[in-house]
Amino acid sequence: MNRNYWLDLWTGKTWQEFLKNGGVVSGFRESRKKIASRIHPGDYFICYVTGISRLAGILEVESETYYDESPLYEDDIFPARFRVKVLYKVDLKTAIPILNLKDKLSMFQKLKSAHSWTGFFRGSPAKLNQKDGEVIIEALREATKHPIAIDFDEKKLIRYQRKTYESKLGEVTVPEPEESPKIIETEIPGQTTHEEIQYVLLKLGSDLGLDVCVARNDQNKSFKGKNFQDLPTIKKQVPRQFDEATNRTIEFIDVLWLQGEAIVAAFEVEHSTAIYSGLLRMSDLVSMQPNINLKLYLVAPDERREKIFEEIRRPTFARLKPPLPKICKFIAYSKLKKEINVPLGDG
Repeated sequence: MNRNYWLDLWTGKTWQEFLKNGGVVSGFRESRKKIASRIHPGDYFICYVTGISRLAGILEVESETYYDESPLYEDDIFPARFRVKVLYKVDLKTAIPILNLKDKLSMFQKLKSAHSWTGFFRGSPAKLNQKDGEVIIEALREATKHPIAIDFDEKKLIRYQRKTYESKLGEVTVPEPEESPKIIETEIPGQTTHEEIQYVLLKLGSDLGLDVCVARNDQNKSFKGKNFQDLPTIKKQVPRQFDEATNRTIEFIDVLWLQGEAIVAAFEVEHSTAIYSGLLRMSDLVSMQPNINLKLYLVAPDERREKIFEEIRRPTFARLKPPLPKICKFIAYSKLKKEINVPLGDG
């Protein structure tokens, strides 16, 4: 039989609701109804649980797509629907971490960064190639026969929501920082930290008479007892002047300088070895708002200059319009230190 394989994204919550309701209907957003119309009876849905990045089941499609706005899940409608039959399902504890199959799946081949594979898992339905579908089905078949329990972070399962936001490009997913694995480095006394650079940039902007914002997930942080929120011109929210996807992206940029309602500069501090997430936020911002008039900066240790330039010159960034290397500037820690005349690392 000539069948196709399709990615079907779930949160832990919607997956449990689906199973509780009998596991007979799967749905997608209205904006995805055009691609959903390419799905036919006999095709398979590959069920992927976001947040914990695991494969949890295989569904066989039993109907053509149909439209229904009656409640399907507690948090969303997903009106482009299919009647389905569960072929394989596993408990989330025994679900297969997608990284366990990275040597066998095409989306992990020739990666431009360690995390660029996550781009495939940002929206569904999405068509998989035949070989990938067969590899995943065999893995889930084996997992149902010989389950292996692997612990995961329950907070990620609860925290992550399958949300999309409106943009000029249509509906897009804006990942929060915790979606990408972070490399934790041991802090050495006297060395510059990520929080220190954020504080310095915030204070510098404030001293220049500008309003400032820190990334939404960093608002409660401090540096040497100095709370970010105690700075005189800090704002808790960015101006809501763009579409919701752009606004959501901007909220997670490390530091923003504002003049009235206008964002005049955006800074990403690339302190650790995992530098790709900040570049992706800048790239997303430029993709969604190509005419945006603000200055973009990557701030990093001096020794990371070549690595930063190597990454930003990748085709995925260089082919943007306008090209990211032309509009995003590099600031070394030493230059920042010279400008503010503060011995970084010593307070």
